Amino acid sequence: MSHYLRPLRLVVLCCAAAAIAGPALAQQPQNPAQPPAPAAKPPAPAAKPPAQKPVAKPAAQPLKDPIVATVNGQPVRLSELEIAQQSLPPQYRSMPLQAVFPALLDRIVDSKLVVQEGKKNKVTDDPIYKKRLAFVEEQVLQDFWIQREIARKVTAEKLRQRYEERLKSIPAEEEVHARHILVATEDEAKALIAEIKKGAAFDKLAKEKSTDKASGAEGGDLGWFKKSDMVKEFADAAFDLKKGDMTATPIKTQFGYHVIQIEDRRNAPPPAYEELAEQLREEMVREAVTAELDLLRSRAKIEKFNIDGSKPEAAPAKPATPAAPPAAKPPAATK
Repeated sequence: MSHYLRPLRLVVLCCAAAAIAGPALAQQPQNPAQPPAPAAKPPAPAAKPPAQKPVAKPAAQPLKDPIVATVNGQPVRLSELEIAQQSLPPQYRSMPLQAVFPALLDRIVDSKLVVQEGKKNKVTDDPIYKKRLAFVEEQVLQDFWIQREIARKVTAEKLRQRYEERLKSIPAEEEVHARHILVATEDEAKALIAEIKKGAAFDKLAKEKSTDKASGAEGGDLGWFKKSDMVKEFADAAFDLKKGDMTATPIKTQFGYHVIQIEDRRNAPPPAYEELAEQLREEMVREAVTAELDLLRSRAKIEKFNIDGSKPEAAPAKPATPAAPPAAKPPAATK
């Protein structure tokens, strides 16, 4: 939303009062088919009936749009904070309202104070104010219309279709699952290769000797990676190996000397929908807005003027290119 919209707090306030009535006690009718009971002896004085427990009234339901503050008697409703939250940066828009409630309420209170003071000083009669208000109103209308068009054209179903189409254009890429041991010198790396060839466990040596402590703690395991994920020297060596193979000589990179072992190879799985959804949505939003604006422009009559309001001078017509003279015919051959 444009920064012009942030100070705007146009909220239509409405509140319905709910009346809660206690349950009525219905009187049970006498069964007409039952004969009247015979006259009985006068009853003994009745004991005092036990006191009845008061029936609890149902709890009042919380208002959907409660008043959360008043500023010089003017109410501030929760819906105003919900609208104001949408003008915050994205990380705050996605947070629960309760998390930003105190700071946002202070902001609304300050806004109300300034608005009240401005009205007191007849700011609303200023022609410049009226022009700015009209501009802001157009921005709100523009944003509202665009969001409505986006909601209509960029649906979850269409987003999923775009994802399926995109998968068809993504080429399969190979991945390897590798382990490595990183040491400072070539001699250290050669000694490790010799130990492994004699039967030493690769993962055990990685834990003991590797200077890459993160992967070393996992037995040198680097997980699955593509060729583009690693520095060139390491990637070239790793992707030249077959499943189960180990480098015969140390591989030097800017980090030191590596001993690499390949656990497995595969074609990389396609990116999940969740990985591409936001990127595809932004792409579809741009396309939808551009297409709609192009359509509106094609239907409209638009005239542009100079900065002083004058009509731009028509560009001088290009002189017509003179036609080339007809080629001279060769003289007729004489006999």
